Amino acid sequence: MDARQRTPQPPDEPVLDSVVIGAGQAGLAASYFLRQRGIDHVVLDANPQAGGAWQHRWASLSMADVHGVADLPGSTAPTGSQRAANVVVPDYFEDYERWHHLPVVRPVRVERVDSEGDLLVVRSPGRTWHTRTLVNATGTWTRPFVPYYPGIASFAGEQVHAAHYPGAEHFRGRRVLVVGGGASAVQLLGELAPVTGTLWVTRRPPVWRDGFDAEAGLAAVTAVEERVRRGLPPASVVSVTGLALRPQEQEAARLGAYDRQPMFGRIEAEGVRWVDGRFEPVDAILWATGFRPAVDHLAPLDLRSPAGGIALVPVAGNVQGATTAVRDPRVQLVGYGPSASTVGASRAGRQAALAVSRLLASAQPSDLTA
Repeated sequence: MDARQRTPQPPDEPVLDSVVIGAGQAGLAASYFLRQRGIDHVVLDANPQAGGAWQHRWASLSMADVHGVADLPGSTAPTGSQRAANVVVPDYFEDYERWHHLPVVRPVRVERVDSEGDLLVVRSPGRTWHTRTLVNATGTWTRPFVPYYPGIASFAGEQVHAAHYPGAEHFRGRRVLVVGGGASAVQLLGELAPVTGTLWVTRRPPVWRDGFDAEAGLAAVTAVEERVRRGLPPASVVSVTGLALRPQEQEAARLGAYDRQPMFGRIEAEGVRWVDGRFEPVDAILWATGFRPAVDHLAPLDLRSPAGGIALVPVAGNVQGATTAVRDPRVQLVGYGPSASTVGASRAGRQAALAVSRLLASAQPSDLTA
Protein backbone atom coordinates (compact mmCIF):
# COMPACT_ATOMS: atom_id res chain seq x y z
CA MET A 1 0.00 0.00 0.00
CA ASP A 2 1.26 3.49 -0.82
CA ALA A 3 2.24 5.25 2.42
CA ARG A 4 0.28 8.33 1.37
CA GLN A 5 -2.94 6.30 1.41
CA ARG A 6 -2.64 5.01 4.97
CA THR A 7 -5.77 4.19 6.89
CA PRO A 8 -6.36 5.89 10.25
CA GLN A 9 -4.08 4.56 12.98
CA PRO A 10 -5.46 2.16 15.55
CA PRO A 11 -5.32 3.34 19.17
CA ASP A 12 -2.48 0.92 19.95
CA GLU A 13 -0.16 2.02 17.11
CA PRO A 14 3.43 2.19 18.43
CA VAL A 15 5.04 5.49 19.34
CA LEU A 16 6.92 6.99 16.40
CA ASP A 17 10.51 8.12 16.58
CA SER A 18 9.64 11.30 14.68
CA VAL A 19 6.81 13.18 13.02
CA VAL A 20 7.45 15.67 10.23
CA ILE A 21 4.78 18.35 9.76
CA GLY A 22 4.72 19.67 6.19
CA ALA A 23 5.64 18.10 2.84
CA GLY A 24 7.27 20.99 1.05
CA GLN A 25 10.96 21.24 0.22
CA ALA A 26 12.05 21.18 3.86
CA GLY A 27 9.71 18.40 4.94
CA LEU A 28 10.60 16.08 2.06
CA ALA A 29 14.32 16.67 2.60
CA ALA A 30 13.97 15.90 6.30
CA SER A 31 11.98 12.74 5.54
CA TYR A 32 14.61 11.58 3.04
CA PHE A 33 17.40 11.89 5.62
CA LEU A 34 15.30 10.37 8.41
CA ARG A 35 14.58 7.40 6.15
CA GLN A 36 18.29 7.08 5.33
CA ARG A 37 18.98 6.77 9.04
CA GLY A 38 16.24 4.19 9.57
CA ILE A 39 14.18 6.48 11.80
CA ASP A 40 10.51 5.46 11.98
CA HIS A 41 8.42 8.49 11.08
CA VAL A 42 5.49 9.91 9.14
CA VAL A 43 5.11 13.16 7.22
CA LEU A 44 1.81 14.95 7.82
CA ASP A 45 0.74 17.23 4.97
CA ALA A 46 -2.26 19.57 5.07
CA ASN A 47 -2.60 19.64 1.27
CA PRO A 48 -4.66 17.06 -0.60
CA GLN A 49 -1.81 16.47 -3.05
CA ALA A 50 1.95 16.82 -3.34
CA GLY A 51 3.59 20.15 -4.06
CA GLY A 52 3.77 22.12 -0.84
CA ALA A 53 3.22 25.85 -1.32
CA TRP A 54 4.21 25.59 -4.99
CA GLN A 55 0.80 24.21 -5.95
CA HIS A 56 -0.78 27.47 -4.75
CA ARG A 57 1.42 29.88 -6.74
CA TRP A 58 -0.25 32.04 -9.34
CA ALA A 59 -0.83 30.34 -12.67
CA SER A 60 1.22 32.83 -14.71
CA LEU A 61 4.40 32.09 -12.74
CA SER A 62 6.48 29.94 -15.08
CA MET A 63 9.60 27.99 -14.26
CA ALA A 64 11.52 30.66 -16.17
CA ASP A 65 10.21 33.26 -13.69
CA VAL A 66 11.17 31.58 -10.41
CA HIS A 67 14.49 32.24 -8.74
CA GLY A 68 15.27 28.57 -8.80
CA VAL A 69 14.15 25.34 -7.22
CA ALA A 70 16.84 23.61 -5.21
CA ASP A 71 17.54 19.94 -5.75
CA LEU A 72 15.89 17.65 -3.26
CA PRO A 73 18.44 15.22 -1.76
CA GLY A 74 19.44 12.54 -4.23
CA SER A 75 17.64 14.07 -7.21
CA THR A 76 17.82 16.90 -9.73
CA ALA A 77 15.22 19.66 -9.67
CA PRO A 78 13.47 20.76 -12.88
CA THR A 79 15.05 23.75 -14.61
CA GLY A 80 13.59 26.83 -16.26
CA SER A 81 10.90 26.51 -18.88
CA GLN A 82 7.68 28.26 -19.87
CA ARG A 83 5.58 25.64 -18.07
CA ALA A 84 3.70 26.77 -14.97
CA ALA A 85 5.65 26.37 -11.74
CA ASN A 86 2.47 25.34 -9.90
CA VAL A 87 2.38 22.24 -12.14
CA VAL A 88 6.06 21.40 -12.67
CA VAL A 89 7.19 21.54 -9.03
CA PRO A 90 4.23 19.58 -7.61
CA ASP A 91 4.87 16.90 -10.24
CA TYR A 92 8.52 16.83 -9.16
CA PHE A 93 7.56 16.53 -5.48
CA GLU A 94 5.03 13.79 -6.20
CA ASP A 95 7.57 11.77 -8.17
CA TYR A 96 10.11 12.28 -5.39
CA GLU A 97 7.74 10.98 -2.72
CA ARG A 98 7.08 7.90 -4.82
CA TRP A 99 10.70 7.22 -5.82
CA HIS A 100 11.92 7.38 -2.24
CA HIS A 101 8.87 5.76 -0.62
CA LEU A 102 8.42 8.65 1.77
CA PRO A 103 5.70 8.02 4.39
CA VAL A 104 3.49 11.02 3.61
CA VAL A 105 -0.04 11.06 5.02
CA ARG A 106 -2.51 13.59 3.59
CA PRO A 107 -4.58 15.55 3.98
CA VAL A 108 -3.86 16.11 7.67
CA ARG A 109 -4.35 19.52 9.27
CA VAL A 110 -2.35 19.66 12.49
CA GLU A 111 -4.13 21.78 15.04
CA ARG A 112 -1.72 21.60 17.97
CA VAL A 113 1.25 19.78 19.43
CA ASP A 114 1.30 19.02 23.16
CA SER A 115 3.94 17.62 25.47
CA GLU A 116 2.88 14.67 27.59
CA GLY A 117 5.74 13.41 29.69
CA ASP A 118 8.54 12.18 27.45
CA LEU A 119 6.38 12.26 24.33
CA LEU A 120 4.99 14.86 21.95
CA VAL A 121 1.37 14.48 20.89
CA VAL A 122 0.47 15.75 17.43
CA ARG A 123 -3.25 16.41 17.14
CA SER A 124 -5.46 16.81 14.09
CA PRO A 125 -9.26 16.63 13.95
CA GLY A 126 -10.17 13.12 15.10
CA ARG A 127 -6.63 11.74 15.11
CA THR A 128 -3.39 11.91 17.09
CA TRP A 129 0.21 10.74 16.74
CA HIS A 130 2.59 10.12 19.65
CA THR A 131 6.24 10.75 18.88
CA ARG A 132 9.60 11.12 20.55
CA THR A 133 10.72 13.99 18.29
CA LEU A 134 9.18 16.47 15.89
CA VAL A 135 10.42 18.15 12.70
CA ASN A 136 8.34 21.21 11.89
CA ALA A 137 8.42 22.14 8.20
CA THR A 138 5.27 24.21 7.79
CA GLY A 139 6.88 27.17 6.05
CA THR A 140 5.06 30.48 5.72
CA TRP A 141 2.59 30.27 2.81
CA THR A 142 -0.47 29.84 5.03
CA ARG A 143 0.39 33.02 6.96
CA PRO A 144 0.30 35.91 4.45
CA PHE A 145 1.11 39.18 6.15
CA VAL A 146 -0.76 42.44 5.54
CA PRO A 147 0.49 45.38 7.63
CA TYR A 148 -2.00 47.68 9.29
CA TYR A 149 -2.36 51.23 8.01
CA PRO A 150 -4.90 53.80 9.18
CA GLY A 151 -8.04 53.60 7.08
CA ILE A 152 -7.33 50.15 5.66
CA ALA A 153 -10.89 49.01 6.38
CA SER A 154 -12.37 52.04 4.61
CA PHE A 155 -10.90 51.24 1.18
CA ALA A 156 -13.73 50.78 -1.33
CA GLY A 157 -11.68 48.88 -3.90
CA GLU A 158 -10.23 45.38 -3.92
CA GLN A 159 -7.39 44.28 -1.64
CA VAL A 160 -5.45 41.10 -2.49
CA HIS A 161 -2.35 39.55 -0.99
CA ALA A 162 0.22 38.16 -3.43
CA ALA A 163 -0.59 34.67 -2.09
CA HIS A 164 -3.97 35.00 -3.78
CA TYR A 165 -2.89 36.93 -6.88
CA PRO A 166 -5.51 36.20 -9.59
CA GLY A 167 -3.42 37.20 -12.62
CA ALA A 168 -2.86 40.45 -14.50
CA GLU A 169 -6.01 40.20 -16.61
CA HIS A 170 -8.10 40.37 -13.47
CA PHE A 171 -6.91 43.97 -12.99
CA ARG A 172 -7.03 45.15 -16.61
CA GLY A 173 -8.23 48.74 -16.86
CA ARG A 174 -7.80 49.45 -13.13
CA ARG A 175 -5.09 51.38 -11.32
CA VAL A 176 -3.26 48.99 -9.01
CA LEU A 177 -1.16 49.95 -6.02
CA VAL A 178 1.56 47.33 -5.36
CA VAL A 179 2.95 47.42 -1.82
CA GLY A 180 6.20 45.65 -0.97
CA GLY A 181 9.92 45.76 -1.69
CA GLY A 182 10.71 42.12 -2.47
CA ALA A 183 11.12 39.98 -5.56
CA SER A 184 7.40 39.15 -5.69
CA ALA A 185 6.50 42.83 -6.02
CA VAL A 186 8.97 43.21 -8.90
CA GLN A 187 7.56 40.17 -10.69
CA LEU A 188 3.96 41.24 -10.24
CA LEU A 189 4.68 44.75 -11.46
CA GLY A 190 6.33 43.18 -14.49
CA GLU A 191 3.06 41.43 -15.32
CA LEU A 192 0.69 44.24 -14.40
CA ALA A 193 2.30 47.32 -15.94
CA PRO A 194 1.79 46.27 -19.59
CA VAL A 195 -1.97 45.78 -19.08
CA THR A 196 -2.99 48.34 -16.47
CA GLY A 197 -1.84 51.37 -14.51
CA THR A 198 0.42 50.69 -11.52
CA LEU A 199 1.89 52.52 -8.55
CA TRP A 200 4.68 51.00 -6.47
CA VAL A 201 5.36 51.88 -2.83
CA THR A 202 7.95 50.44 -0.43
CA ARG A 203 9.10 51.22 3.10
CA ARG A 204 12.72 51.55 1.98
CA PRO A 205 14.31 52.39 -1.37
CA PRO A 206 14.93 49.17 -3.33
CA VAL A 207 18.49 47.91 -3.75
CA TRP A 208 19.12 46.77 -7.31
CA ARG A 209 21.81 44.30 -8.33
CA ASP A 210 23.19 43.07 -11.64
CA GLY A 211 23.69 39.46 -10.52
CA PHE A 212 23.72 37.28 -7.44
CA ASP A 213 26.32 38.30 -4.89
CA ALA A 214 27.28 35.18 -2.93
CA GLU A 215 29.01 37.23 -0.26
CA ALA A 216 25.93 39.40 0.28
CA GLY A 217 23.75 36.30 0.35
CA LEU A 218 25.87 34.72 3.07
CA ALA A 219 25.80 37.94 5.07
CA ALA A 220 22.00 38.04 4.82
CA VAL A 221 21.60 34.44 5.99
CA THR A 222 24.07 35.04 8.81
CA ALA A 223 22.07 38.07 9.97
CA VAL A 224 18.88 35.99 10.07
CA GLU A 225 20.69 33.20 11.94
CA GLU A 226 21.84 35.74 14.52
CA ARG A 227 18.24 36.86 15.02
CA VAL A 228 16.90 33.36 15.69
CA ARG A 229 19.86 32.63 17.96
CA ARG A 230 18.73 35.58 20.07
CA GLY A 231 15.08 34.46 19.97
CA LEU A 232 13.93 37.32 17.74
CA PRO A 233 11.30 36.78 15.04
CA PRO A 234 13.17 35.83 11.84
CA ALA A 235 13.56 38.36 9.03
CA SER A 236 13.41 37.40 5.37
CA VAL A 237 16.61 36.00 3.86
CA VAL A 238 15.83 37.19 0.34
CA SER A 239 14.67 40.67 1.28
CA VAL A 240 18.21 41.94 1.88
CA THR A 241 20.06 40.38 -1.04
CA GLY A 242 18.89 42.92 -3.62
CA LEU A 243 16.53 42.96 -6.60
CA ALA A 244 17.16 42.37 -10.28
CA LEU A 245 15.09 42.97 -13.42
CA ARG A 246 14.81 40.08 -15.85
CA PRO A 247 14.23 40.43 -19.60
CA GLN A 248 10.48 39.90 -19.21
CA GLU A 249 10.29 42.91 -16.89
CA GLN A 250 12.00 45.41 -19.18
CA GLU A 251 8.71 46.58 -20.71
CA ALA A 252 7.36 47.35 -17.24
CA ALA A 253 10.54 49.29 -16.51
CA ARG A 254 10.11 51.29 -19.73
CA LEU A 255 6.58 52.16 -18.59
CA GLY A 256 7.91 53.50 -15.29
CA ALA A 257 6.54 50.70 -13.09
CA TYR A 258 9.68 50.68 -10.96
CA ASP A 259 9.63 54.38 -10.13
CA ARG A 260 9.13 53.63 -6.48
CA GLN A 261 7.26 55.91 -4.06
CA PRO A 262 7.71 56.00 -0.26
CA MET A 263 4.98 54.56 1.95
CA PHE A 264 1.75 56.48 2.26
CA GLY A 265 0.40 57.66 5.60
CA ARG A 266 -3.15 56.37 5.37
CA ILE A 267 -5.65 54.59 3.15
CA GLU A 268 -8.89 56.26 2.11
CA ALA A 269 -11.95 54.96 0.30
CA GLU A 270 -10.70 55.89 -3.17
CA GLY A 271 -6.93 55.71 -2.74
CA VAL A 272 -3.99 56.53 -0.50
CA ARG A 273 -2.70 59.74 1.04
CA TRP A 274 0.83 60.67 2.03
CA VAL A 275 1.70 62.60 5.18
CA ASP A 276 2.41 65.70 3.07
CA GLY A 277 -1.22 65.67 1.88
CA ARG A 278 -0.59 64.25 -1.60
CA PHE A 279 -3.36 61.85 -2.73
CA GLU A 280 -3.25 59.08 -5.33
CA PRO A 281 -6.47 57.42 -6.51
CA VAL A 282 -6.23 53.63 -6.90
CA ASP A 283 -8.79 50.92 -7.65
CA ALA A 284 -7.00 47.96 -6.08
CA ILE A 285 -4.21 47.27 -3.59
CA LEU A 286 -1.94 44.28 -4.09
CA TRP A 287 -0.06 43.47 -0.90
CA ALA A 288 3.29 41.86 -1.76
CA THR A 289 4.28 42.16 1.87
CA GLY A 290 5.52 38.69 2.62
CA PHE A 291 4.58 36.01 5.11
CA ARG A 292 5.08 35.00 8.71
CA PRO A 293 6.13 31.55 9.97
CA ALA A 294 3.21 29.13 10.34
CA VAL A 295 3.97 27.90 13.85
CA ASP A 296 0.80 28.62 15.83
CA HIS A 297 0.20 24.88 16.29
CA LEU A 298 3.40 24.75 18.35
CA ALA A 299 2.13 27.31 20.89
CA PRO A 300 1.34 24.71 23.60
CA LEU A 301 5.05 23.83 23.70
CA ASP A 302 5.96 27.37 24.77
CA LEU A 303 8.94 27.57 22.41
CA ARG A 304 8.93 31.34 21.96
CA SER A 305 11.43 33.49 23.77
CA PRO A 306 10.45 36.77 25.48
CA ALA A 307 11.68 38.50 22.29
CA GLY A 308 8.85 36.87 20.30
CA GLY A 309 10.71 34.34 18.16
CA ILE A 310 11.73 30.71 18.57
CA ALA A 311 15.38 30.59 19.55
CA LEU A 312 17.41 27.90 17.76
CA VAL A 313 20.68 26.31 18.82
CA PRO A 314 23.49 27.57 16.54
CA VAL A 315 25.64 25.09 14.61
CA ALA A 316 29.29 26.06 14.30
CA GLY A 317 30.31 26.68 10.71
CA ASN A 318 26.81 26.19 9.31
CA VAL A 319 24.58 29.26 9.43
CA GLN A 320 21.69 27.35 7.81
CA GLY A 321 22.06 24.42 10.18
CA ALA A 322 20.29 25.94 13.19
CA THR A 323 17.20 23.75 13.58
CA THR A 324 16.97 22.65 17.23
CA ALA A 325 14.61 24.61 19.48
CA VAL A 326 16.44 25.93 22.53
CA ARG A 327 13.44 25.41 24.81
CA ASP A 328 12.75 21.83 23.70
CA PRO A 329 15.48 19.91 21.85
CA ARG A 330 12.92 17.31 20.77
CA VAL A 331 11.67 19.89 18.27
CA GLN A 332 13.46 20.74 15.02
CA LEU A 333 12.40 23.65 12.81
CA VAL A 334 13.36 23.51 9.14
CA GLY A 335 12.53 26.19 6.62
CA TYR A 336 12.47 28.63 9.54
CA GLY A 337 14.75 31.63 9.86
CA PRO A 338 18.11 31.06 8.15
CA SER A 339 16.85 27.98 6.29
CA ALA A 340 13.78 29.72 4.81
CA SER A 341 14.79 29.17 1.18
CA THR A 342 14.72 26.14 -1.09
CA VAL A 343 18.49 25.65 -0.76
CA GLY A 344 18.48 26.28 2.98
CA ALA A 345 15.48 24.02 3.53
CA SER A 346 17.20 21.00 2.02
CA ARG A 347 20.37 21.62 4.04
CA ALA A 348 18.34 22.07 7.21
CA GLY A 349 16.54 18.81 6.53
CA ARG A 350 19.85 16.97 6.76
CA GLN A 351 20.80 18.77 9.95
CA ALA A 352 17.41 18.10 11.55
CA ALA A 353 17.64 14.38 10.79
CA LEU A 354 21.13 14.30 12.29
CA ALA A 355 19.90 16.07 15.44
CA VAL A 356 16.96 13.66 15.75
CA SER A 357 19.24 10.66 15.29
CA ARG A 358 21.66 11.88 17.95
CA LEU A 359 18.89 12.62 20.40
CA LEU A 360 17.27 9.22 19.95
CA ALA A 361 20.58 7.44 20.25
CA SER A 362 21.96 9.21 23.28
CA ALA A 363 19.12 10.57 25.39
CA GLN A 364 17.30 8.71 28.10
CA PRO A 365 13.53 9.31 28.05
CA SER A 366 13.76 11.72 30.97
CA ASP A 367 16.38 13.74 29.08
CA LEU A 368 14.10 14.41 26.09
CA THR A 369 12.25 17.27 27.74
CA ALA A 370 13.77 20.68 28.23
